[in-house]
Amino acid sequence: MTEDYAASVRGEPIPKARVSAFLNAGGTVPFRGAGNCATSHDDAAHARQHIAALSARAERQRRRWATQVIITDELARRACVARRLAPPGDVLPMQLLTVPETDVADLGSIVAAALAHSPAARALLADLEREQHIPETAVRDYYERNRDRFLTPDALRRGVDPYDEPAPADIQPYEDVRNGITQQLRGAAARRAFFDWLDRARADVVYAEGHEHPGDPSHPDHEHRH
Repeated sequence: MTEDYAASVRGEPIPKARVSAFLNAGGTVPFRGAGNCATSHDDAAHARQHIAALSARAERQRRRWATQVIITDELARRACVARRLAPPGDVLPMQLLTVPETDVADLGSIVAAALAHSPAARALLADLEREQHIPETAVRDYYERNRDRFLTPDALRRGVDPYDEPAPADIQPYEDVRNGITQQLRGAAARRAFFDWLDRARADVVYAEGHEHPGDPSHPDHEHRH
């Protein structure tokens, strides 16, 4: 691998330019936990060095994070070809999209950003969702265990406490919510399948120095974030 490449997938290099273009286009999720830049040291020069070191560390982590987003897009594009899905369009960056905080919390920043920016990743996730079969027993079980989520609009207006054994009439009938539950469970199963696929697919990736996974403990700046 030459110095112009961030990583390679099965021997095929991924140029650093793709990572830089993604970052320059604004494709980033701020890393949390960098710490407060204030310092109690009286030595102003030492304080400036400390702040510069934190800034450099954050920049390295942004680069590693962006590499993972690009790699996810590249792997998804290959998976779409293997599955004979419609061509996913141009390579990243496509357009600037906001990544919802809820998606970051549920999926981790790397996968959330990949799904937001990569048509190939979204196409693959949709294909995985079509493959998921949710048994009727699982749907019924979810309904029975989460009655608090299915109060009728009238019960909500009256302020019925969902945890205080609401009357049967205050709960939406199973038949009315069955399809929604099925879709919710199918989406969750598809996301788990996507994570499983990504873990297997990344085994074929070799990273250049400075472009490792941000959670890779082999480099000193690692942070366990997804």
